[in-house]
Amino acid sequence: MKSIRSALLLPLAGGLAIAMIVATIATYMRARDEATALFDVQLSQLAASVTGMPLGVAPGSASTHASDAPLVVQVWNRDGVQVYRSQGTAAPPERRAPGFSTVQSPDGPWRVYSVLAQGQLIQVAQPLAQRDQLAASLALSTILPWLVAAPLIGLWLWFAISRALRPLDRLASAVGTRSPRELRPLPAEGWPREVTPLVGALNALLGRLDAQLDAQRTFVADAAHELRTPLAAVHLQAQLAERAQEPERGVALGALRGGLKRASRVVEQLLALAREDHAEASARHERVELASLARDIVATHADLAAAKDVDLGAERLDALAVDGDRASLGTLLANLVDNAIRYTPRGGHVDVVVEPRDGAPAMVVRDDGPGIPPADRAQVFERFARGATADVPGSGLGLAIVKRIAERHGATVELRDGPGGRGLEVVVRFAR
Repeated sequence: MKSIRSALLLPLAGGLAIAMIVATIATYMRARDEATALFDVQLSQLAASVTGMPLGVAPGSASTHASDAPLVVQVWNRDGVQVYRSQGTAAPPERRAPGFSTVQSPDGPWRVYSVLAQGQLIQVAQPLAQRDQLAASLALSTILPWLVAAPLIGLWLWFAISRALRPLDRLASAVGTRSPRELRPLPAEGWPREVTPLVGALNALLGRLDAQLDAQRTFVADAAHELRTPLAAVHLQAQLAERAQEPERGVALGALRGGLKRASRVVEQLLALAREDHAEASARHERVELASLARDIVATHADLAAAKDVDLGAERLDALAVDGDRASLGTLLANLVDNAIRYTPRGGHVDVVVEPRDGAPAMVVRDDGPGIPPADRAQVFERFARGATADVPGSGLGLAIVKRIAERHGATVELRDGPGGRGLEVVVRFAR
């Protein structure tokens, strides 16, 4: 990737070089046109000055000018006899009709002016090479100062571009001083207008990073706190099992297994939440049939529901599909079904429904448990938060995971009273 300095300097220097070339060509063309007009006037004036002069130089005699004279004068009488020629060794152009004309000769092109005056044809000729030399000399004298100034202009461009890019160096230095422990925003003032949007975007990014890191630190602290209790209980139950005699040992081992199960559940929930926090960049979306997903989740939780004597079933499964990550959506529905089974008393019912809600696909989980009071429904989506009436052991992470997955899929999660005002109904509604 080229640097911005090079990306600016090369087009500017190239444009300057092209402009100088075009200016040189234009100057040369204009100088040649001016030289042509000037020399044409000179030819006509010289022909006028020769008119009426006594001429006695025979053709082929000694020239009145040097052989490299810039102008060649020839005169013919009314009989067509050449009476004068001011030319040396070079072959002059032949007689031409009156007026200006350009003639090709073995020595190159000539510019010729002929005029009839006092019974004579007077012809003045000049090699065009002399005009081109003069035009080139005029163009060079005009463009030479620019050729000398070009390197100075290039150095000035380099200096001006470097000076203009200096705020980017300051910005890079300011960003480089930040660290994960120090993500203070960059100064909002003192930047060029073009850099200000970048500074604003960086400050927004630093703010999001700081909030994310703070959330991670809080998450780690909460996770450590949540794990401390079940691990301490497991440790205590293990000690009791070591000291107990039969049949107390069996009871202690059962309690130990329950503690291990609760600790494993917390760890699984923490891993699921961490996985969802980092799933956006790597998740592969596909077409997910919600009815098929619901049947799979109901089947995997059938044993848990049977162990608690809860009637788990699918009341309605419409053929609806969404674009998403099937594994994550399975985790979402599994958490809702697991929570419903845990909080539903023995002999209760848990129903999974897939149906359209307000014209959009939706998954619904209903139970006839104690429900969640309306005052607690906003906070139960926070990590490690549990309702005030919750009397079932848990980590408080299930609904946080549900909310995170739903947000990633552009869905909303709504908690409502169950049918007849009893229990809880959780509605996950996707975008239309």
